[in-house]
Amino acid sequence: MNQLQIAVAKGDGIGPEIMDAVIQIFNAAKVPLDYNFIEMGKTYYEAGHSSGMTDTAKQAVEELGILFKGPMETPKGKGVKSINVTARKTWSTFANRRHFKSLNGVDTVFSKAGIPIDITIIRENIEGTYGGVEHMISPDVALCRRFISRPGSMQVHRFAFEMAKKEGFTKVTCAHKANIMKMTDGLFLETFYEVAKEYPEIQANDIIVDDLAMKLVAYPQQFQIVVLTNLQGDIMSDLCAGLVGGLGFAPSANIGEHISIFEAVHGTAPDITGKNLANPTALLLSGLMMLRYLGLMEHANTIENALLYTLEQGAHTGDFGDRSTTSLSTQAFTQTIINHLGKVPSTNAARESKVLSNFVKPVAPSDQKMMLGKHGQGAEKLVGMDLFIETEQLAHELASTIQSILPPSLKLINIANRGTQVWPVGSKFTECVDQYTVRIEAINGTTSMSELLACSQTLSSTLNLSSIEFLKYFDNKAGYTLAQGQ
Repeated sequence: MNQLQIAVAKGDGIGPEIMDAVIQIFNAAKVPLDYNFIEMGKTYYEAGHSSGMTDTAKQAVEELGILFKGPMETPKGKGVKSINVTARKTWSTFANRRHFKSLNGVDTVFSKAGIPIDITIIRENIEGTYGGVEHMISPDVALCRRFISRPGSMQVHRFAFEMAKKEGFTKVTCAHKANIMKMTDGLFLETFYEVAKEYPEIQANDIIVDDLAMKLVAYPQQFQIVVLTNLQGDIMSDLCAGLVGGLGFAPSANIGEHISIFEAVHGTAPDITGKNLANPTALLLSGLMMLRYLGLMEHANTIENALLYTLEQGAHTGDFGDRSTTSLSTQAFTQTIINHLGKVPSTNAARESKVLSNFVKPVAPSDQKMMLGKHGQGAEKLVGMDLFIETEQLAHELASTIQSILPPSLKLINIANRGTQVWPVGSKFTECVDQYTVRIEAINGTTSMSELLACSQTLSSTLNLSSIEFLKYFDNKAGYTLAQGQ
């Protein structure tokens, strides 16, 4: 079999140790891969590469299309972006797939109760609060912009349903907070059901994310595939890791149209670095996801069966397993798995994923930047603006100042503080900070950008204007929410 070349970044902390262990197992199983080791991680960030990788490393990943990486540390310091998140976003790996499955030999509350867990979390990987667009709009108030797009949402939902279809799952659940975040999570939920119509053979339902958190620890067997927005998916996937024994058993794949990244979810564990104590299981499971993605099913099944047999026999590193038996070092645990290649577990069997074809490296896009297609339709109408104003005035004093300046074609609708209305009606018990949101709308229902900008310029000569958001209707539907209490 011809060898396929992939990019490999060993990572920081325990990364090199566990990556060496996994590659040792792959080599023993005669996996037909050729490894291009690249320069990526904290060391390269500190050497002046702001993305945490050298130009040569970036070029290698973009040419090969596959990155297998160890955990990487984000240097501490204000303004420093996560190297891991930067890689996922730079290469548009829009779907983060994390698989959580009960493993015999890894005792949990659920395994002891005889409740098997097999849950896949699909997390949108590009948007949401992980856009990292934040501003201090006063010395005491920070603002984060949360981006949810229709094309991005449809992309990750379609991935979830396609995965369910190919691998024999019967149910996909969308978790959200659309009851509160009606525009952002509302759009995510709306597009979920739009995509679900294309897969009538698969059951589609939704659940509020806090209810999901409760049900995951009470009735985890209810769920097969759960698709979530970025931050919510990050949190829920860590919760699911706890259900199956911790992050040491949590594999992860970041899938894009052109580039995919396979990595362990856990951190760099600096306290045990270099001590031959690290557990390579999560990275090995991530590697098995990669092998299946590449169409190397027989190799993946052989290695997974050896791992499951090893766990079944009670072999373990120091972070899990029977404390009354001797813990194995990283190298000893790795060698034990290698010794068991060809063995089949008696209680756990490797899941057979359906593969339609062998891996074909995607063709790189011809343009410098790619645009996702526009899905939203309908006429746009500009009706007003929200002004973010820094002041220690009371709400009625601020309202009086604004009303004295506004042109007759515009009207002050309301004033909110931290999302709660404080004018024209409110409560004297509502505690405020020095940042108000002032909503101004057109008297006749429509206005122009030039009129709003002229108004905001006039107001800024008197007031400390921090930011502006324009209020629009799309196809006769308001593209903005009301304040609490409005």
